Amino acid sequence: MTTLIDGARALGLSLDPAQAARLTAHLDLLDDWNTRMNLTAIRERPAQITKHVLDSLSVLPRLRGTRIADVGSGAGFPGIPRAIVDPGRHYPLIESTGKKCRFLEYVREALELAHVEVVQARAEAYQPVTRYDTVVARAVGPVADLVRQAGPLVAGGGRLLAMKGRYPEEELAARLNGWKVAGVHRLEVPGLGEERHVVELCRSHDRLD
Repeated sequence: MTTLIDGARALGLSLDPAQAARLTAHLDLLDDWNTRMNLTAIRERPAQITKHVLDSLSVLPRLRGTRIADVGSGAGFPGIPRAIVDPGRHYPLIESTGKKCRFLEYVREALELAHVEVVQARAEAYQPVTRYDTVVARAVGPVADLVRQAGPLVAGGGRLLAMKGRYPEEELAARLNGWKVAGVHRLEVPGLGEERHVVELCRSHDRLD
């Protein structure tokens, strides 16, 4: 718990006891379900806090708007931790695998996260009634593929965020077909000791601000 609270503070976040308990409960549920299905290869609690929770929270300052979708949410990272500490936004979690969606639904109900929505769909096939202000993808393929698959989910003037490790120089040299790089921002994840970046993308005609 100390690692979690101190790490969040280093990110500029002051967790209240209820938020810290929910973040820990998410990891407890992950450990429990991981005995029956492979949701994550990271099983040590300190590594889970650093590589899952704090890594997820590190992108919070880059979000815009009130509708923040995750693509390929998996075990709920980065969407669930962000929803816990940022309850004023709507967080759809888009995941194509049924068993992972069942886990996400269970977490949603267990932690009483009414502002979280679980969507079982492939990003490229999903057509939401209202598109999203920000769409985030963590640990996905090349940026050009993400633009093709998830770009249509982004509302006009919105942002597509690709969370990466090292600076993705080769990926950024590819054609993005109607999109452009608004910025590449280094993320500092407390205790990680590895590079993290987020690639911020917008449509070619959008103003950079």
